[in-house]
Amino acid sequence: MDTTHESEEYTKDGIKRFTRQDNLKRSLSSRHMTMIAIGGSIGTGLFVASGASFPLGGPGGALLAFIVSGLTLLFVMNSLAEMSTFIPVAGSFNSFAERFVDPALGFAVAYNYWYSWITASANDIVAAGLVMQYWLPNTKPIIWNFTVFIIVVLINLFGSRIYGEAEFWMALIKVIAIIMFIIIGVLVASGIIGGTKYGFKLWSYKEAPFVNGALGFLRVFIISNFSFQGAEVVGVTAGESKDPSRSVPRAIRTIFWRILLFYVLSIFLIGLIMPYDDPNLLKTGAKNVAYSPMVIVLRIAGIKPAADIMNAVILTSVVSAANSGLFLTSRSLYSLSIEGKGPRLLGKVTKKGLPFFSLLTCATVIMGFFLISLIGNQTVYTWFVALAGVSGTLSWITILTTHYRFRRGYILQGYNIDDLPYVALFYPFGQFFSFILLSFIVLAQGYYTFIGAPFDASGFFQTYIGLPIFFGMWVLYKVIRKTKVIKLNEIDFETENYLSLGFENHRHENRSLKQAILSLFS
Repeated sequence: MDTTHESEEYTKDGIKRFTRQDNLKRSLSSRHMTMIAIGGSIGTGLFVASGASFPLGGPGGALLAFIVSGLTLLFVMNSLAEMSTFIPVAGSFNSFAERFVDPALGFAVAYNYWYSWITASANDIVAAGLVMQYWLPNTKPIIWNFTVFIIVVLINLFGSRIYGEAEFWMALIKVIAIIMFIIIGVLVASGIIGGTKYGFKLWSYKEAPFVNGALGFLRVFIISNFSFQGAEVVGVTAGESKDPSRSVPRAIRTIFWRILLFYVLSIFLIGLIMPYDDPNLLKTGAKNVAYSPMVIVLRIAGIKPAADIMNAVILTSVVSAANSGLFLTSRSLYSLSIEGKGPRLLGKVTKKGLPFFSLLTCATVIMGFFLISLIGNQTVYTWFVALAGVSGTLSWITILTTHYRFRRGYILQGYNIDDLPYVALFYPFGQFFSFILLSFIVLAQGYYTFIGAPFDASGFFQTYIGLPIFFGMWVLYKVIRKTKVIKLNEIDFETENYLSLGFENHRHENRSLKQAILSLFS
């Protein structure tokens, strides 16, 4: 068992620099990175929960909300790509927050992000049991929960290459399912299958296309934003990429177009074929796969085993999500350890570069959470989940804030933009746009607690409890460690940048127009 030493500070040229021995093995290829990013964003949010968007905002409101959320994703991912390709380390934006803003911010966002994926992974394992009950209703869910849990742990124990390979094939299943749905949806909407030409008739049905006005759009926008979260996993995996300066930009370019097309086309087609007030749309959930909007559309197309097909895809999604959750949490905990923010034991790795003790710790905590859900107090578990409610959005806001300071410090210290392996699109306007929208979501997501009487105090605290805990951790670490916001002219751009790690800048390589276009989708 090798030990990865804590990061240590030293001063050179008036700038505090960090030494950090990162012993993780770089074994993820470009195809792994791309599919990991796609797999992180496409799951039950699209296959099942998207049905709830139509009663809330109508076909127009749902479509517009997912387009706007997709643009937010584009700018967040571009910010992450610019930093991750320049400094491709484990921990990604958690480590960047420490280096470019304030160590206290790095501490707060790292533990919040770790905790959010812990609870998400536990939820996915619980959902796997419910999905299996669709086929085997007389079996106990806990059997399937432990089966999925053991599979996920074994995949992660074999290291990042096997994890990447497993994610590649599970993500591929989801991609194929979505492409087939889009093709069938087009045939149904045009009347080639079923004989009914839908056109835009349902867009003028009752209150459509925009139902419940601005409030309806807000409700769907919150749903769509949370559906996209998970794509940032590509930044965390940059520390184990074979060639991050090539694979991370490619993954970022493709993830936006693929995810946006998959989500937007699927939502658009569902809105053409199903009326927004279809009662089945309100029944969507892990227990009601038969009411998934995709299942209903496939049944209209005459595909009788539609529910079974979609149930298999959903099962793949939850296993993939739990698999990614364990991988992410173990790497985040490892990164915290080597930065001196966690027990030194968690910074140990095997000879093959596996952070074994971090992995074991995260697996144990995840198991504890899903056991609490299954055999413990459901109210207690609900509050555990509520604590992680805003973590994903806060992580995206942190990425945008960190990137803003990264770019300002980079220019202030006289570095050349041409030396960046990747340059974020539409900086800084796109980043400001996303920052405002995401901040609005954090503040507005609990709007429902104020509607009607009496005031929903429990719902209010469950929605917003994560905010004071996040800022409390930030302030507490700042007071105890006496940290300060790092001055722009003191930001360290030398330690562990791509050049010092032996990677090249591929941004200026000559490519034909055909290659440039294909790179957006490959």
